[in-house]
Amino acid sequence: MSQAPTTSTDSNPGKMGDAKRSWAVRRGLLWDSGPQRKLALAGFVNQLGTAAFLTTVPLYALRVIHLSIGQVGLGLSIAAVVGLIAGIPVGHLADRRWPRDILLITLLTQSLSMTSLLFAHSLWPFVLAVTVTDLAGSSGGAARGPLIRRFGGDEVPKFRSYLRSVAMLASTFGALAAGAAVQIDTDTAYRALILGNALTFLGSAAVLVRLPKLEPLPSPHEAGRWLALRDKPYVMFVVLDGIMWIHSEVLSYALPLWVVLRTEAPRWFVGLAIAVNTMMVVFLQIRTSRGIKGGTVAGPSIRRAGLAFLVGMSVIATASAVPGWAAVTIMLAGVAVHTVGSLWHAAGSLELRFRLAPAHAQGQYSGVFGMGMGLCYVVAPSLLGLLCVTWGTPGWLVMGGIFVASGIAMPYVIQWAGHSRETADSAD
Repeated sequence: MSQAPTTSTDSNPGKMGDAKRSWAVRRGLLWDSGPQRKLALAGFVNQLGTAAFLTTVPLYALRVIHLSIGQVGLGLSIAAVVGLIAGIPVGHLADRRWPRDILLITLLTQSLSMTSLLFAHSLWPFVLAVTVTDLAGSSGGAARGPLIRRFGGDEVPKFRSYLRSVAMLASTFGALAAGAAVQIDTDTAYRALILGNALTFLGSAAVLVRLPKLEPLPSPHEAGRWLALRDKPYVMFVVLDGIMWIHSEVLSYALPLWVVLRTEAPRWFVGLAIAVNTMMVVFLQIRTSRGIKGGTVAGPSIRRAGLAFLVGMSVIATASAVPGWAAVTIMLAGVAVHTVGSLWHAAGSLELRFRLAPAHAQGQYSGVFGMGMGLCYVVAPSLLGLLCVTWGTPGWLVMGGIFVASGIAMPYVIQWAGHSRETADSAD
C-alpha cells in the first residue's frame, strides 16, 4: 500500500518533519495513509447527517407528514427489520467484486431515498423512503468492512477505534444541528435537515470515489455465499456481542427516561451525560485499543466491560432515592464508569470482528456482524424500557447482570472459534 507523501512547514523538512508526523500518527491524530484519511473523512461527513436525521426523523414524520405516533413507530420498525436482510448478500457481492464501488452505489441510493422523503405525504411513501435508506445503509456497512480491513493494514483495530472516535465527534455536531431544528420547530427547519442529510451522502461519496480500487481476494473453492452463517463460533460471537452493544442504548434511551420519570435531577443532565460519554470516547478510544490484539486479550477486555456496565448501572440506579444535585453527582459517576466499559467493549469487539473473519469474506462477515448490531437496536428499546424504566432499580441490576454473563461467556466463544479454525487449517 502506497504511503502519502510527507509534508512539513518546518525550515528543515527532513528528519524534524518526519519526527513530528510520526509522533502525530502514534498519538492517533492522523494516519500515514491517504486511503485511511479518506475513509475517516467520508465517515465523518456521513455520520454528521445521519446523526441529525436519526434525532429528528420522528418529529419530521409527526410535524411535517402528520403521521400518528403509532404510524411513526410502525414505519421505523419495518425499516429496521427489513434493513437487516441486505448486509450478508451485499457483503458477499463486495467480497467478490469491488467494495468501493458497491459502497458508492449504496451512498447514492441513500441520497435519493432521503430526498424522496421530502415528497412523502402519507404513511407508505414514508415507510418506503426510510426502508430503502436502511437497506442501503446496512449494505454500505457490509461493503465498508473489506475497505477498513485492507486499508487498515496491520492496525485494523486501532484504525477502527479511530473511525469510531471520528464518528462520535460527528454525531455531536449532528446532534447540535438537530437541536437547533427542534428549537426552531418549523417545517422548513426539519426539511433543511433532511436535505442536508441527503447532501452528506453525496459528500461522502465524493471523498470515497478517490479511493483506489481493490481487486477481490482469492477465496477457497468451498467458500460459499453463506459461509459466515455456517461459522457457528462467529455467529455466537455476534449474538453475545449484539447483547453487549445494548449498552449504547442505556445512555441514549434508558437514562433520559430514568432522569425525567424516576429522579429529581434536572432534565439538562441528560445532555451533560451524553456530552461526557461522547468526549470520553473521542479522546480515549484509541488509547484504550492499544494492546488489544488477538482473542486472548480481546476476550478479557469484553469481560471487564460487562463488570463495568454492572457497576455503572448499579450506581445510576441509586439516584432515584436522593435529592437533585446528589442524583446528578451519583449518575455522573455512573455514566463515567459505564463509558469506561463501553471503551473496553468496543476495543475488544472491533478486534474480534476482523480477527475472526477470513480476509476473503470480510464483507459477508461484516453483514452478519451488522445484523447482530441491528437486532440489538430493535430489541433494546423494549428491553430497557421494561427493565430499567418500568421495573426500576432491580431492573438496572438485572440488565447489568445480563452484560456480565455475556462478557464472561465471550472468552469461551473465542476459544471455540480458535479451535474450529485450527481444525479447518489442519484439514487443508
